[in-house]
Amino acid sequence: MEKREVNKSIVIGTIGSDCHMIGAWVLQKAFKDAGFTVAFLGAVVPQQEFINAAIEIDADAILVSSMFGMGLLDCEGLRDKCIEAGIKDIILYVGGTVAAPLELEKNWPEVERRFTAMGFNRAFPNTCTADEAVQALKADLGID
Repeated sequence: MEKREVNKSIVIGTIGSDCHMIGAWVLQKAFKDAGFTVAFLGAVVPQQEFINAAIEIDADAILVSSMFGMGLLDCEGLRDKCIEAGIKDIILYVGGTVAAPLELEKNWPEVERRFTAMGFNRAFPNTCTADEAVQALKADLGID
């Protein structure tokens, strides 16, 4: 299968104090394989580093991974910082174990609502596959 460049750039990393990066690593590989230019920041990434990288590569999206259940806290204010930095329209995704596992299991719609209220375009539970994330971003960017 021939890899097709999609001419879109994204930033991927694991936010805050979270050192879990396997999910982010899997995502960066899937997005590269799908033809995206990927800036992979690794783990324990402050919000400002996501923004700086997005500006540097003129990114179309920032994909935040969080696996230790503190995503709601670590992601708070990211959209506002994007607006302040002049990238108000950048697509923001978050995924993983972004809240306490019991809360994810019992009340995903409320967790998702809280992320969209914070300005994220989409939030994904830890059951989302890399391919589902790729297809969602392609749809949001108008890529066939």
